Amino acid sequence: MTEAESPPITPIPLGRRLYVQLGITLVVLAAVGGMLAAHRATLDSGTDRLAAADGEWLVLACLAALATWVCAAVAQQGAVVEPLPKGRLVAAQFAAGALNHVLPAGAGATLVNLRFLRRCGLSTRSSATALAVKAAVGGIVRCALGVALLVASPGTVRLSARVPYALLLLPVAFGAVALAVVVSGRLRRVVSRAVADVREVHRCRARAGALWGGSVAFALLHAGVVVAVVHAIGLGLPASRVVMAYLVASGAAALLPTPGGLGSLDAALALALTAAGAPGPAAVSAVLGYRLLTGWLPMAPGLLVLALLVRRSAL
Repeated sequence: MTEAESPPITPIPLGRRLYVQLGITLVVLAAVGGMLAAHRATLDSGTDRLAAADGEWLVLACLAALATWVCAAVAQQGAVVEPLPKGRLVAAQFAAGALNHVLPAGAGATLVNLRFLRRCGLSTRSSATALAVKAAVGGIVRCALGVALLVASPGTVRLSARVPYALLLLPVAFGAVALAVVVSGRLRRVVSRAVADVREVHRCRARAGALWGGSVAFALLHAGVVVAVVHAIGLGLPASRVVMAYLVASGAAALLPTPGGLGSLDAALALALTAAGAPGPAAVSAVLGYRLLTGWLPMAPGLLVLALLVRRSAL
């Protein structure tokens, strides 16, 4: 079926979608703000603990954070058949991460990557399909890593009784089911059109390896940042529990459309680390360190790279 013959998909009006996302974002941020105000002493203690963290572990966490953008570029290249300019591809992922912390629900990263792929000569449909394939593989990878971790290290589920993981897994499962029900009809049409592109990508082993390998490395490196920060603040948690905490938290945060997971990921990760046995101030320190290295510090240079790409007509 050609692009012209593809059945039309009625999109949700852009204005209404943005208003819904903005409303949910404001509600989540207000809830997180209230929670932080109610636990100001814990936040202060966590900040002090991070300030006294081990510098070598923080450097390792910083290197892992830098590598995540390279892995994102590798996965994006694997999602398309056409070769992409490597330098601009990595720069686009860096800029996408910065804009993703400004716009809600991953809209920043989607906008940057969509424009980048269009500039590289892909059609709008092929660009959107490539982004959808990458996102789907990323979700599958996180689930697979969680299952593999449970199989390889059964002790991972031996968590603190204060916050059982069921409290995190239930909303994830409920949200996934609700989303599937809402978009089932549209999803079937999108998937039917994307199957040909997915098959085309997987005909080339190098492309498939880049897609899946980059997605696995991306998730593991983000988890590695958390592990390194946890070691930097002297928190004696097994790495397997920290990785599982990140995987569960990132999955739960994906259900709430806040900019870069702001608020939703922070709260979910702090809760998951607490469930894994971390004291409250230590969990806050780990979240602050993770956010500092993966979001706040790269934001200003990322926006500068974004402006440079736009100026050079790469976006």
